Amino acid sequence: MIRLNDIIDRVVSYHPNADVSVIEKAYVFSAKVHEGQTRLSGEPYLSHPLEVAGILANMRLDVWSIASGLLHDTVEDTLTTPEEIRSLFGEEIATIVGGVTKISQMTFASTEERQAENIRKMILAMSEDIRVILVKLADRVHNMRTLGYLKLPRQRAISQETLDIYAPLAARLGINWMKAELEDLALYYLDTDVYNDISQSIARRRGEREAYIREVREVIRQQMEDHGLPCRVEGRVKHIYSIWQKLKNENLDSVDQIYDMIAFRVILGNVKECYESLGVVHSAWRPIPGRFKDYIAMPKENMYQSLHTTVVGPHGERMEIQIRTEEMQRVAEEGIAAHWRYKEGKVATERDEKEMAWLRQLLEWQKDLKDPREFLESVRSDLFPREVYVFTPKGEVREFPYGATPIDFAYAIHSEVGQRCAGAKINGKLVPLKYEMQNGDTVEIITALNHVPSRDWLKFVKTARARNRIRQWIKTEERGRSISLGRDIAEREFKKYHRSLAKFMKSGKLDEVAREFSLPDAEELLASIGYGKVSAVQVLGKLVPREEIEKPPEEGAVAKLVKKVMGRRSFDGIRVKGVDDVLVRFGRCCNPLPGDPITGYITRGRGVSVHLVNCPNVVGTDSERRVDVSWDEGHTVPHPVRIQVLSMDKRGALAEISGMLTSAEANIIEAECHTTVDKKGICTFTIEVADTNHLKRVMTSLRQMAAVVMVKRLNAM
Repeated sequence: MIRLNDIIDRVVSYHPNADVSVIEKAYVFSAKVHEGQTRLSGEPYLSHPLEVAGILANMRLDVWSIASGLLHDTVEDTLTTPEEIRSLFGEEIATIVGGVTKISQMTFASTEERQAENIRKMILAMSEDIRVILVKLADRVHNMRTLGYLKLPRQRAISQETLDIYAPLAARLGINWMKAELEDLALYYLDTDVYNDISQSIARRRGEREAYIREVREVIRQQMEDHGLPCRVEGRVKHIYSIWQKLKNENLDSVDQIYDMIAFRVILGNVKECYESLGVVHSAWRPIPGRFKDYIAMPKENMYQSLHTTVVGPHGERMEIQIRTEEMQRVAEEGIAAHWRYKEGKVATERDEKEMAWLRQLLEWQKDLKDPREFLESVRSDLFPREVYVFTPKGEVREFPYGATPIDFAYAIHSEVGQRCAGAKINGKLVPLKYEMQNGDTVEIITALNHVPSRDWLKFVKTARARNRIRQWIKTEERGRSISLGRDIAEREFKKYHRSLAKFMKSGKLDEVAREFSLPDAEELLASIGYGKVSAVQVLGKLVPREEIEKPPEEGAVAKLVKKVMGRRSFDGIRVKGVDDVLVRFGRCCNPLPGDPITGYITRGRGVSVHLVNCPNVVGTDSERRVDVSWDEGHTVPHPVRIQVLSMDKRGALAEISGMLTSAEANIIEAECHTTVDKKGICTFTIEVADTNHLKRVMTSLRQMAAVVMVKRLNAM
């Protein structure tokens, strides 16, 4: 088991001024809370966080990362709380430990290719600090090294998860040694026979290969030296998992059939020398067509840079050669972890920063960053800022745009689930349907048979699927309501002339009339009446002789009473184009006055609702339900309107304002007044005025008062 002193010595070797007291404090705390716990190997549980911290120290990370490695299991496996970590070690370490805990507690329903990619994205997206992933990867490396103590099914499950999720994450961050070790260990537990066969095949010819590597290394070095290119040459056998992949992908029977199993690296001083050495290699040995790749000019997403070529080597066999600088070599092995080593002065690299693709906008790390925390703050990710990854109750990961809600989730599961969505639970707790889902949330939809979509959902859903399904439902539902409303209007009009709408429909005559209006059938004709496109009088004119239409119908006692009671509310100075005898009401949301530009909206059972043309409750609604309305200039009825008056808080001000309103012939219906801390009076009046011109005169008179600071109209009643 690695000792704390070994870890501290390693940290001091690359950062002499490091505050190792943080690491010592984390060690003491971890030892205390893990006391009495053991691993399946029989070792004290503390051995695991120590090994994880050791791996992080070998990666040359900062003291906060290493302290987090010592503490990473405390919240999950002991009674320690996140608040306790925060109070003892600060926000930075608490964030890292909390992130590792959150990832460790996730369970995955499946790791098929699409799911695995979503899970990897989710882990990256939910990590507020990229060190969360590095600590988690170090944790996985040590767990894989000690996997032999678990039972076989558990070994295989963890190994498959490692191959699907954690090895690709290490590759995504460019940490090549970690990726290779995780892949090899996973293969060992998933197919021990294959692993042993490849391992033994490599071992049988180890001496021969080592001699070959020494010989070729010297030949390459000499060639470079002859052309004035001092370099370092390395040679290695590819790791076992990559050999197994090559056997599988190329359908080979044995390791001996792999010709480029050994890769050589030529490491030089700068980029110019890399391209010069490529010319030397190609002039000395014949290159294999199609096997050259320039990752210097076009780096991989994980910042990897190198020139790759395959040539026919000194003994007539294929030989892969990678050419790179020392900086590129460091990044190739350590990836993103290479970028926050402690250095004196500036942290800088020779390469052109524009070539670093996927972290370019996040990092900007190279300019005057003496403290690695500045770099880590710049990397504080969302690496996938516009995506959110959440779990279904069965553990499947779903991807949504940033800001998506449970409604989006419901429609993604099935249209029927979306239509019947009555509520949602996030991580077991009820939340509003407009809740914005967060990375790692488990979402459960509550449905009800009698529940239907709401137009308000369109204000906050984010996915096109949800929006289209809601609009489709609303259109279908509103068409049904329009048919019902059209039927009501037509029946009322037909009864005036002692005609039965039902008989006309049954005889098919209404279908004939519909075709005269270029409509397919009677149902569509009724919908058009409901929408206000066709009037019931127009339809009646096609079915009843003109002389009967021109003769005023007799009104029964009930009709007369209804007209007497509702007559004023039905019109109130409003003319509705194409519709007679329909209830008219004013929208309280915008409170239009004569003189305001207005529009009408037909609602079932409530007649025509009159709104301002720019009223938010009408803008964006179904245009087919709108109807043209206008003010009846010969109809003068006082209309209520709300105004707000801001005045100086002085004695008699309210009386003066009230007197002014009275003198302006504005009847006060209601008043509400209060004072503010800065000695101002705010009065909200509901007054009756004739039209907009009358209102303007009232407001102008108020503004001319010495005590009045501001007057404005309030639309909503």
